[in-house]
Parts: sequence; C-alpha cells; structure tokens
Amino acid sequence: MSCCDHHNVNQLIEVFNDCFKDNYKTELIQGGTEPIYLPIEGDCDYHRLVFTQDFFSSALHEISHWCIAGSERRKQVDFGYWYQPDGRSTKQQKSFEQVEVKPQALEWVFSEAAGHVFHFSADNLNSELGASETFKKAVRDQVADYRCNGMPDRATLFAQELRKLYGSG
Repeated sequence: MSCCDHHNVNQLIEVFNDCFKDNYKTELIQGGTEPIYLPIEGDCDYHRLVFTQDFFSSALHEISHWCIAGSERRKQVDFGYWYQPDGRSTKQQKSFEQVEVKPQALEWVFSEAAGHVFHFSADNLNSELGASETFKKAVRDQVADYRCNGMPDRATLFAQELRKLYGSG
C-alpha cells in the first residue's frame, strides 16, 4: 500500500462521519480553500467541519479542534476562536501558540493512531516565526498528560477508530 493509499482522506471522512454524524449532527468535508467549522444554519442539516483541500494533516487538525470544543463553542463559526491570518507578529504568534497546544497535541495522538507523521505547525508561513521550542515542549507535555489522564471523550473514540482502521494498536 502506498503512502497516499494508506492515508486516504476518504477513509478519514468515513471514520469521522461514522463516529459523529448522527450523534453530533456534524460531518467532515474536504476541499476548502481554508479550514473552517460552520454550525448548522438555514437548510443545512449538519454542522460542517471543513478541512483544506485533501490534506490528511489538515483534517486531523480540524478534527482536533472539534474534539476540544464544548457544546457552546460548536454553535459558533470556527468555534468562536480568535484567528489572525498568516503574517502574525511575535506577540500574535505567542497568542496563537497558547491556543494551539491542546489541538496540536490531539493531532499528534491522531497522527500516531493513523501511522501518519505529525509536524508542529506555526501556521505562519509568511514570517520567519516557526514553532517555538516553548510551544513544542508544551505540546509534548500535553500529549503526555493526555496519555496519563485521558483525552476528551470524542477524541478517545476517534483515536480508537483510527487505531482499528490503520492497525496501530
């Protein structure tokens, strides 16, 4: 099985939707130019969790945010989070990193469960500010905490289903 076959976004969509579409009225959708979470509105029957193009890592990252968001956050576009686009200042990047620790820790766990390589993301391509060592340590510490103390229920279920699909234990 090639890498691309092994990490097929359609399988990921199927796993997510099997786990959450009925109980949480949420579906995972590929192909966005930007990742976004859109709550139910108008004629839509489902909340939509949209990931960038067909990128496996983008899907895992957006799922991570969704697994952390509580019921009130899931009623808001993009969970009501602050987001400053690419080109952030050092101060803005520090704020970004503070809110990204838990999502990136879950993304790491999901990546491991799927046998996929995890990469820290500073999400700031137009500046020379990469992921700081402080941020990387905080993410590692959060992964360790999740392993010792457990993850949110939806994250636990999703990781279990990824392990079943990809045979990662």
